[in-house]
Amino acid sequence: MAVDPHEPAQQAAARGAAFSVAPMMDWTDRHCRYFHRLLAPHALLYTEMVTAPAVIHGDRARLLGYDAAEHPVALQLGGSEPDELAEAARIGAELGYDEINLNVGCPSDRVQSGRFGACLMREPTLVRECVAAMREAVAHLAVPVTVKCRIGVDDQDEYAGLAGFVEAVQASGCDTFIVHARKAWLQGLSPKENREIPPLNYARVYRLKQDHARLTVVINGGIGTLAEVDEHLRHVDGVMLGRTAYHEPYRLAEIEHALHGTPLPERDEVLRRLRPYVEAHLARGDRLQHITRHILGLYQGLPGARGYRRVLSEQAHRADAGWDVVEAAIAARHAGERSLRAA
Repeated sequence: MAVDPHEPAQQAAARGAAFSVAPMMDWTDRHCRYFHRLLAPHALLYTEMVTAPAVIHGDRARLLGYDAAEHPVALQLGGSEPDELAEAARIGAELGYDEINLNVGCPSDRVQSGRFGACLMREPTLVRECVAAMREAVAHLAVPVTVKCRIGVDDQDEYAGLAGFVEAVQASGCDTFIVHARKAWLQGLSPKENREIPPLNYARVYRLKQDHARLTVVINGGIGTLAEVDEHLRHVDGVMLGRTAYHEPYRLAEIEHALHGTPLPERDEVLRRLRPYVEAHLARGDRLQHITRHILGLYQGLPGARGYRRVLSEQAHRADAGWDVVEAAIAARHAGERSLRAA
């Protein structure tokens, strides 16, 4: 009998393993999430991080609006004040978000100045209090509260730091931890450098799952291929993709196909399924470029991809840009492909 190379991934999916797209500032807005949903019907999608005060006092329609097609979709919150986070979690749950996630992983200076993000890994007792308050606030809707963290910060070089943090926080009742398998340097590295320079340590996340079998452990960081997803699912409960999902979004469809047997869609067809959404938002006064900036990587690696990106980059910013620009980009992609074949 032939061996199915995707069998481990399929088994993982059958036991409920999570496949998700990471919350990414300036990237995973509602337009991005809708596009990703067309590629991956089962993936859990996350919002950009929104601070608890912004949820409570800000423009909720702008900050928290989403399309029903995005479900399942999680709201990621930033903050360190239990009462504020509880109120923000309640608002998010009542708006229909399927999960509320607390950011304990962002290393930016701005986030640290607000005493939230990765610096909270040094304050597990406070995180436990925050999560307990959030869980109580959404208990009436049975919405889960989860935590996204790093494997450590600064001089936390041993597994004990991560284990101690998780053990403290799980006392709140939290049973799901999404772990970026790099530690964060709170000083000296930019957020971009913190996503690239600290070495990945997948083994530490694997050990966390081994030592806490009843927890749901999702791994994040540097994951980009189906083979990598498959390998991680041998050790943990779920895999979260970040930059690859954004820059090479068709990978989402390939992973979805492997995990769930969903037919692989044609890229052109994905775009044409996006058309009603685009036209509806244009009719509301949105600009085309706000949507098309998320679809630039759809044909990454294929002949003619450069022409496709060029049309979108040069034309989508026009005030009167409409769906015809996307059709022109598709046509440019095919023209480039024909040209290369004829050469």
